[in-house]
Amino acid sequence: MQQLKDVMRREVKVISPDATLKEAAVLMRDEDFGMLPVGEDDRMIGTVTDRDIAIRAVAEGLGCDTPVRDVMSEEVIWCYEDETVERGAEKMSENQVRRLPVVSREKRLVGIVSLGDFAVDADDIEATTEALVAISRP
Repeated sequence: MQQLKDVMRREVKVISPDATLKEAAVLMRDEDFGMLPVGEDDRMIGTVTDRDIAIRAVAEGLGCDTPVRDVMSEEVIWCYEDETVERGAEKMSENQVRRLPVVSREKRLVGIVSLGDFAVDADDIEATTEALVAISRP
């Protein structure tokens, strides 16, 4: 069984909680990310997603100069890089998320894994399918 480090994306950008929503949106667009870890003082303190920007910010009438801190999700859900792809899919299912930060055993951010990253491993197609079904439940 593959580990998350075998399928994760290592190109991780971290955004400051004091950055603006516009800066976050531009970074997401330019780098083709749907989620950014939010970091402060060398620690992950949250995440911000394209959905956070659309649903929490735009729907509430917040401007593009609003700090990321105001719309980020403070609960960070993550997995260790040496955990299995199946475990990553389970965590996504349990928390209904499509992307997960991946950390080393020293709790250093080393990558991001998305549901699409699991699809490359035919052995884990069942776990990926189950995760997609669970994530998509209302």
